[in-house]
Amino acid sequence: MPGLDLPFTQAEYDRRLALIRADMAERGIDVLFLEDPSNMAWTTGYDGWSFYVHQGVIVFQDEPPIWWGRRQDANGARRTVWMEDDRVADYADNYIQSMERHPMQNLAALLTRHGYAGKRIGVELENYYFSAKAYLTLKEELPNADFVDATGVVNWLRGVKSDEELVFMRKAARISEKIMDGVFERVEPGMRKADLVAEIYADAIRGLDDAWGDYPAIVPLLPSGADASAPHLTWDGRFMQEGEATFFELSGCFRRYHAPFCRTVFLGAPPQYLLDAEKALVEGLEAGLEAACAGNTAGDVYRALAAPLTAAGIERGARAGYPIGISYPPDWGERTISIRDEDKTVLQPGMTFHFMPGLWMDGWGLEITESILIRDTGPAECLCNRPRRLFVKD
Repeated sequence: MPGLDLPFTQAEYDRRLALIRADMAERGIDVLFLEDPSNMAWTTGYDGWSFYVHQGVIVFQDEPPIWWGRRQDANGARRTVWMEDDRVADYADNYIQSMERHPMQNLAALLTRHGYAGKRIGVELENYYFSAKAYLTLKEELPNADFVDATGVVNWLRGVKSDEELVFMRKAARISEKIMDGVFERVEPGMRKADLVAEIYADAIRGLDDAWGDYPAIVPLLPSGADASAPHLTWDGRFMQEGEATFFELSGCFRRYHAPFCRTVFLGAPPQYLLDAEKALVEGLEAGLEAACAGNTAGDVYRALAAPLTAAGIERGARAGYPIGISYPPDWGERTISIRDEDKTVLQPGMTFHFMPGLWMDGWGLEITESILIRDTGPAECLCNRPRRLFVKD
């Protein structure tokens, strides 16, 4: 029977499947194999911490999808996917981390039984979860198949969010606000970072009201002082110090949907260079929000952001954002559009982004960001609602 607590209506899953099948037909793909857990969940509802082994969803043009994976995870699939139980297929545990056999041999046999041994098979080649060994094994087992690179096929279809998805993202944003409020309230000189992160996780997982917290796809990032020149450092047992800025890159998560949110806290009296950077960054961020409207491009947003920063003598070489929504570790981005100068993707209503113009300079860093929704008209909506500034705790 279908999953017991499906996050979305059957009509929503039918809509998504129709989009995938239309894209497959346009690309001439007979059958599509999805191993990205975000794409698996978006397509079928599957939700489990099993992406460390080979698993996937097989999408056909003329029959319901099949969830395929490790036998001990099959019951989890039956409890979370919208398909009937006979659309769950598994392989034995002796395939796991074996030097004698590979799970893709089992998948190849399944595809052969369904008549696809000599067809055009789409696979997500550029993906965290699909290994070189997996691809080589499939090619060896299905020598008459024509393998098509289907990287990003479903990722791009996920870009415009449905009303049902936006309900989840707004709940994630409320959790993000709660987490950040807790940081501002608790952080002080002498507080051990590990203790602060423990409170961050407590707020994130407890959630609020009817929005319980799911685990985020990225751990809390909170480097201080010179460490803040690096965007992806986590935490340790050191203590918060007066005279240092710490940026907090966090996200609430509800049913795998994210709303990343970053703010920076300075303990003590901030130096003038940081106040100058804050002014330019907020001006650029707000200009970018005005440019983030339907019909403009991702590049337009980047250039609006860059103008005040350049005028202030700040040059940043990184992109300034990416799409967000449903995701699993190790990343909460959708890996499609980038807010950068050369990206000509036209923004559409319903797209959601982490507008992320972080500054990682020599010896210091500053992050003030927003999760945004492209609206039918006018500038982007910010999903979180907290002051857009450097927070000073003196």
